[in-house]
Amino acid sequence: MKFCAEKVKNACVAWIRQFFEENGPGCNAVVGISGGKDSSVAAALCVEALGKERVIGVLMPCGGQHDIDMAYLLVNHLGIRHYVVNIKDAVEGLKKSMPEDLELSAQSLTNLPPRIRMSTLYMVSQSCNGRVVNTCNLSEDWVGYSTRYGDAAGDFSPMCHLTVHEVKEIGRVLGLPEELVEKVPIDGLCGKTDEENLGFTYAELDRYIRTGEIEDAAKKARIDDLHRKNLFKLQMMPMFKPDFEV
Repeated sequence: MKFCAEKVKNACVAWIRQFFEENGPGCNAVVGISGGKDSSVAAALCVEALGKERVIGVLMPCGGQHDIDMAYLLVNHLGIRHYVVNIKDAVEGLKKSMPEDLELSAQSLTNLPPRIRMSTLYMVSQSCNGRVVNTCNLSEDWVGYSTRYGDAAGDFSPMCHLTVHEVKEIGRVLGLPEELVEKVPIDGLCGKTDEENLGFTYAELDRYIRTGEIEDAAKKARIDDLHRKNLFKLQMMPMFKPDFEV
């Protein structure tokens, strides 16, 4: 079935409205603004669904951020209220508070900023009668390209079943500036682009997800391996259920 961005956008907007009607009438949508396509499209969807007065953007640089002008471009384009919270002191403070005999892994240090960002979003949300927007898309989730309890968290997820290509098409339908829609995705953690880290392009991944087709056997194997290893991120926490009657 051919993807119709206008139709999917309208359905998503209606879904967001219904979510708020059922889970917080009058509440605000709180979204972390990076300046990339995902946070841009998520914020724009919420503006169309709720009105700009009920959408709050939170910019969270860690010290300096070379592309923060893109985040300002978005909030100014949408005309939404926004806050800037620099998380550098929180990140450094937590690192310094760790026991000296505990060797911190590189991965734990890489994932610390996104987890602090999510804590920041919930602090803003609970102070502003809000609901936190999860900005992950299907392509990133498919290969585990998110931080558990970091950017993978949230109260509702409007784009988790949409590929990168589909998110971009919806961004265009929403009238977002092209530089936001087509901004080269950089993970914001180690400075590399997503595709450099992954070893394949989003175009290849999106096609594989939707059609099962991919020419490069090595890339197929890598995608399958990443998907298998990271399925736990998409599942509920395992919970023990005792086998007895209460």
